[in-house]
Formats: sequence, structure tokens, C-alpha cells
Amino acid sequence: MMNELIPLMVIVPLMAALIISAFSKFNKATKIFAFVIAICLPLIPLLSNYGLHYFGGYEPILDNVTNVVYHPAITYSFTFFQQIFIAMIGLLTFLVVFVYLTKYKEISGPYLFLLFLGTAAVTAMILTDDIFHMFVFFEILALAQVGIVAASSIDYSYEMALKYMILGSIGSPIMLLGIGFLLALTGSVNITDIVTAVHSGLVNAKSPVFLLSLGLIFFGWLYASGLPPFHTIKSGIYSKAEPHGAALLQSFTVISMISIVLIMYRIYSVLPIFEVLIVFFSILAMVLGVSLALTQTDFRRMIGFLAVGELGFIGLGIGLGTNFAITAGLFQALNEIIITALLFIGFGAIVEATNEVDTRKLGGLLAYHPKVSIMLLIGGLAMAGVPPLSGFQSKLMLVQASLSCGFPELSILAIMVSIATFVVFVKTFYTMFLKPKPVELDVENKEVPRAMVFVMGILLIIIVLLGLFPNLIIHGISSFVGGIL
Repeated sequence: MMNELIPLMVIVPLMAALIISAFSKFNKATKIFAFVIAICLPLIPLLSNYGLHYFGGYEPILDNVTNVVYHPAITYSFTFFQQIFIAMIGLLTFLVVFVYLTKYKEISGPYLFLLFLGTAAVTAMILTDDIFHMFVFFEILALAQVGIVAASSIDYSYEMALKYMILGSIGSPIMLLGIGFLLALTGSVNITDIVTAVHSGLVNAKSPVFLLSLGLIFFGWLYASGLPPFHTIKSGIYSKAEPHGAALLQSFTVISMISIVLIMYRIYSVLPIFEVLIVFFSILAMVLGVSLALTQTDFRRMIGFLAVGELGFIGLGIGLGTNFAITAGLFQALNEIIITALLFIGFGAIVEATNEVDTRKLGGLLAYHPKVSIMLLIGGLAMAGVPPLSGFQSKLMLVQASLSCGFPELSILAIMVSIATFVVFVKTFYTMFLKPKPVELDVENKEVPRAMVFVMGILLIIIVLLGLFPNLIIHGISSFVGGIL
């Protein structure tokens, strides 16, 4: 049965973006419209049935001679895995739009346009079974990310957006070239067809062109996910966006990271070097992310680097390549989206109240903003993997996965990086909330926006729930991974 709701997950935010951009001068009406659409975003994936959607009604064709099924249409595949991630992105978009609408009297049409456009793009990336289609939305997403940063009112945000755009103009064409080589080898851009061609021996996996396509697409993936050598620009992007924007940008990064890596995994897992490459860059990200976070005095940059370090954990699980390890990596991805969003919005609330981002100039905020402080503390502990929070469950699974794959060194490294994350966080928390308030810091009569506290509360509830009941998610993701392997 064809499910009509599947394409709507992309079409609704895409159309909403265009309508908001066109009619943004009707301020009140646009606000209501944006709010209503934002509520629908997490609901559509939850109401949809699992299945495939073929655009244009082109059903797959069976080749009677070889018994191979070919997919002429752009195909969207929708399983529990897609459902949970799209619903989470939808929820985050709703919360971010809610914070934005309550913060500004006059809304900016282009800014809301970018938020919805980014959401539509990542949704398409995670649904599609067509590698060129994935690339097109990857490009749209890159432009939306640049726009969200450039539209923020923070100093030097233009410069950071421009740097990211210049890197993108190198990263994206390289990736497209790799996709072109795959098309040349297999005659298809449908991922399932490419995988069939590779695994049935129609493509020589040792041929230079196939290896080159891996190198090119892998480079594009490093750029998309902000793994080294792109980690500094990625954390810079987060620090120059509005806090709610950064929360969403970071979720876009995680989704594009897992969408592309799962596609690469399906195509290139026949090559032994593929998993080695992923584990290598992931370890690099974990170590660099946490080391650079230790040296930061701007807490937005600090969270940016921690977020990059957390990406390393996701990559580690996927690189180990067993069902359990990949499930752990994807569960870690879901947790990271929620936890990092909580931290960005929480620290953003502190910026709202103090107009200060330098940790050395802050102090004593626990007395003024107890709710925000406690929620931030719990979020930080979740990121560091302290039980019984969700971050602990996924990191514990990753440690077990490394042990069962016969790499106790990786388990020890993962534990050490988690401890270092904990140290970074406790140090920052102490400086901002517990040590005596500096004389020149003015925090009198400044309230934290209620919308931000509300949003943090919702994210916190999800973190605790996933920590106490991880099997709500794990079984579904595990069966999805079983389908790929």
C-alpha cells in the first residue's frame, strides 16, 4: 500500500517555507501559520504507516533474465528508524519556532523560511533511497545552514557563514563527483540498485574508480558532519548562530551525518578499509573535540566542540559495524540531538539574561536562575554519560560494542573522553553558577524567557525517559539495522 503521508513530511515544511517567505509582511497571520505548521511536523511521521513511496507512480521493474529488481522512481523508504528521527526533528523545529515567535514581536520571514527549509532538507535526506536526490537536499541544507548563521545578530556571524559557504563550495562538488563515478559504474543513482550491483559482483570493488568514489564521497561526508579537519568551522558555526538556531543546526548536522554514512555503509561495507576510515576519523573527533572544549572561554564554542566530540561516538558505533554497535551509534545520535539542543538553548537563556558569553566574566548565577542552572547541569551530565540519563545508555552500549568487537582500547578511550567531557562541563558549570558573582556583572531584574525554560523542560523529560526506558527506541533501531546488514 502506498502511503500518502510519506512525501508530505518533506512537502509540508517546504511549502510552508515558501508561503511564509512570500507573505511575511502579514506579521500576525504568518506567526499563526508558522505555529500551526510547526505543530504538524512531529505529528505527520507519527501518524504515517511504514512503507515505500515511489514518486511519479513508477513501480519497481523486475528484469526477468537476471531476476534483479530495478527502481526507476525516486523512492522514499519509511521505517521505525526514519519515524523516530523525523519526529524528533519535527519536535525540535516546533520548539525552536516557538522560542523564536515568543522572542520577537516582528518576525523575519526569511529566517523562518530557512528554519523550515532546513527541516524539509534533512527529512528528505533521511527518507530518500536515491543518492543524487540526497545530494540535492544536502546542498539545500548547506545553504539553509549558512543563512541561519548569517541571519543571527551575533558579531562576526557573516564572516563565519562565508567561511562555511566557501568550504561547502569545495566539499559538495567533490561529493557530487564521487556520486558521478558511482553512476558511471552502476548506471543507477538508486541506492538499492547500486548496492545490488556491488554485492552481486557486477562492479569490481577493487577497481580504482570505485575506490576513488569512496574517497570523494567520504570527504563530502566529513564536511557535512563537521568531523576533523572541519571541526573548528563547525563549532564556529554553532557559536555564531542564535541559540535556538544553533540547537536546530546541530540536529541538522547529526541527521545529515547518519543519513550519508548509512548510505556509504550499504555501498562500501564490502571494502575493509571503509570501517577503518570511519573509526579513525571518529576517534580523532572525540579526542580533538574534548581537548579543544577544555581550552575555550566562550561557552558557545565550548558546547560546539563538545558536540563535535559526541559525533565521534556516533561514528565509532557505525565504524565497528556489528548490529549492536550500529544500533548504539544511532541511539547515541538521537540522544545527541536532544541533549545538545537542551544545552544550546539553556546557555542561550544565560546570554539573554547577562549579555555575556565569556565564562571568566560570569559567576553566581545559581541564585538568580536556579531552574535554568539545574536543567543545564542535568543536560551536561547526560552528555557526559552519567546514569540514569539517556547519554549513559548509548555510551554504555558503545563501550560494550567495542569490547565485543575485540577492541578494549576503544572502550577505554570512550570512557576517558566521557570523563573529560564531564570535567569540561563541571568546570564551566562551577565558573558560571557557583563561584562568587563578579562585581561588574549586572544580572538584576533580568528574566530568562519563559519559552526557553518550557522548551528545556520538554527536552529534559525526553532525556530522562530515554534514560530509564531505552528499549522504547533500541529494538526498533536494531531491527532497522538488521535490514541494512
